[in-house]
Amino acid sequence: MTNKESALVPALVYAALSTAIVSSLGMLLVPTISREMDVSVGTAQWMLTINLLVGAVATPVMGRLSDGPHKKKLLLWALLIILLGSIIAALAPNFTVFLVGRSLQGLTYGIVPVTIALARRYVGTDKVRFAISSLSVTVATGLGIGYPLTGIIAGTFDFRFAFWFAALFVVTAIIVVFRVVPAGPDENAPRVPFDYTGAVLLGLGLGLLLLGISEGPNWGWASPLTVAAFTVAAALLAAWVRAELRSPNPLINLRVLRNGDVLLANSTAIGLGAAMYIGLSISSLIAQAPAATGYGVALPVLWAGFVMFPLSVGSFSANRLVRRLAHRVKLATLLPIGAGIMAAAGMLLWIAHTQLWELLAGMLALGLGMGASYAAMPALIARSVASEELGSSVSFNQVLRTVGSSFGTAVSGAVLAANMAPDLHPSGRGISATLEIGALLCAAVFVALLIHALITRARPKLPTRGHSVPNNP
Repeated sequence: MTNKESALVPALVYAALSTAIVSSLGMLLVPTISREMDVSVGTAQWMLTINLLVGAVATPVMGRLSDGPHKKKLLLWALLIILLGSIIAALAPNFTVFLVGRSLQGLTYGIVPVTIALARRYVGTDKVRFAISSLSVTVATGLGIGYPLTGIIAGTFDFRFAFWFAALFVVTAIIVVFRVVPAGPDENAPRVPFDYTGAVLLGLGLGLLLLGISEGPNWGWASPLTVAAFTVAAALLAAWVRAELRSPNPLINLRVLRNGDVLLANSTAIGLGAAMYIGLSISSLIAQAPAATGYGVALPVLWAGFVMFPLSVGSFSANRLVRRLAHRVKLATLLPIGAGIMAAAGMLLWIAHTQLWELLAGMLALGLGMGASYAAMPALIARSVASEELGSSVSFNQVLRTVGSSFGTAVSGAVLAANMAPDLHPSGRGISATLEIGALLCAAVFVALLIHALITRARPKLPTRGHSVPNNP
């Protein structure tokens, strides 16, 4: 094995980690952006919404392109665009220009599927499963690292320094990818026409769906704008499904959803994505809320980001543990285990969340559950689809996580908006109700996965074709 081959997985992890840290430049900074750019908090929330909308469109497109021959070039161009977005956000003279930078940073959501496709192509068969699981949990690890860094930089200097730091991080990732990832086109990749119709229909459909979810609490769930967004989104997504099933080279091969492992991973992605975002957003809010609310820990932004650090520790530790147990525990078994740990974390946060140690313990448990679950999802998909479909299939799983996170955002916003105290902070009842929803959602996913596992175990085992080693991706 050459030095470049041994350095490939760390290089891909570093690229994914750098973009995950860019993704963390959001939740903690909303109050700061509102104050510094003289916009309302509701308007400042668009720094999250626009980033999410672009990510939802870019992820499936980048996933399909990563199945093609120019994987390295795609990764480098994506990193360059993210770098440009970081620089624009750091220099932005007003909120409109700032949103342009945040929209370009939305490509961060599509980086992980590209790195997974590169790992599947260039990493040896004996190590590819571990590479995929490591890349999958990099998002959680990056958030756990990114939030403290964002808090330190924004608390010590100002928000612009946080974006300059992100730009510097991305520059180093570009250098690492350029030097380590194999150059030239992938000769083994298929060269098929790009599905422009599918990309446009899915992009517009997902964009309107996430717009309705994100802005529903502000517009009103029964308002004409919200209803129109959901109606048109449903029509576009239905047209997309029909077009994909008819296309000889679809953006996402929906027929792979007939596979039980793929369907299991994608269904879990939505539920756990929503629950994860509820836990993260509410814990961040509790950390910064004043003690007078009855639940707030009253941490300044400098320290509030460290509340998320145990999330990184938990996800990283779970990934290491998954590697050790991979030959003893089936991948499908890791999903209910991870969901069960996340359910326990959700229950803990629901019952006890007014002390700093309670938030830290909840974040650690949430990270452990996320690490186990997110390590299993892409590996389940990878062992069940052909190599030429891997990028688009994993990117679709990533899209569903994003959609789930959007639902989590919408639920949090709607419940908190309906339970505001006179001091304009959410009431303790609203905080508890939101955490209860997250805990019950995790519990529901866990029960569904457990029932599926029991039913699957009870079925007689039939001989399979093409998978002599069930746990190998």
